[in-house]
Amino acid sequence: MQKKMGEAVARVARKVNDTVENKTDSLDLANCKLMTFPVGIYKAMRSVTEGIHRISLANNELKSLTSRFVTTFSQLRELNLAGNYLHRLPEEVTSLLHLRAINLSRNRFQRFPEPLATVATLETIDLEENEIAGMLKELIAGLQTAFKSTC
Repeated sequence: MQKKMGEAVARVARKVNDTVENKTDSLDLANCKLMTFPVGIYKAMRSVTEGIHRISLANNELKSLTSRFVTTFSQLRELNLAGNYLHRLPEEVTSLLHLRAINLSRNRFQRFPEPLATVATLETIDLEENEIAGMLKELIAGLQTAFKSTC
């Protein structure tokens, strides 16, 4: 077990180092079995955070996203959080003034993440395979009833 954990830590460290050394605009930490975003990454990446425009944390085991993550990577344009255990987003998401796409599919959202409603630059929000379906059906049924009564 320790060997696998050590390999996972080394894989994350390699990916972070590649991003920093090559000054790329993306960080791919998908499929790394992360339960939280590693605090050490903030320090390791402090010289390049403003240049990071795409982050993938897909298919990990994240239960929450911190406000520190959002404020540190404030220039994000694309954020992939698919396949985690998220059920809410921090209010600070409203400060992502360049965010165009966010993938929240296959998480545990039971309702639409309200902070996203004020992100004017958003073009794509993927919420497939969450626990919202029943609520969306009720909303659609309510809208259909409202339109029938006004026509």
